[in-house]
Amino acid sequence: MARPVHFEIHGEDPEKANAFYSGLFGWKVDQWGGQQYWLYDTGEGPGIHGAGAPVQEHGQRVVLTMDVDDIDSYAAKIPELGGTIVQEKAPIPGVGWLVQALDPNGVLFGVMQSDENAGT
Repeated sequence: MARPVHFEIHGEDPEKANAFYSGLFGWKVDQWGGQQYWLYDTGEGPGIHGAGAPVQEHGQRVVLTMDVDDIDSYAAKIPELGGTIVQEKAPIPGVGWLVQALDPNGVLFGVMQSDENAGT
């Protein structure tokens, strides 16, 4: 069973959002790889970590990513079940492989297979 492992919050001013979530919840915020992408460490215990980024072309503000054991089989199922792949399988260096898709209602989500060697 796939479980949520990551979220992203997209906004017009991500640095303002970073200060907001850090101040409100105490999340640790670190820019990743010099990109317009900030990792959110939400703390210890149950829960998931996330990230902040500028609003993307798709316009959606929150994106949930599920951990899967075989990204290729999930990517094959997405169109079979009425979804649409919007980002083909791509490496996230040192993290894993990511596919992003729209569900039948047009909601963006991701599936990721962990692989420390992705992109190397």
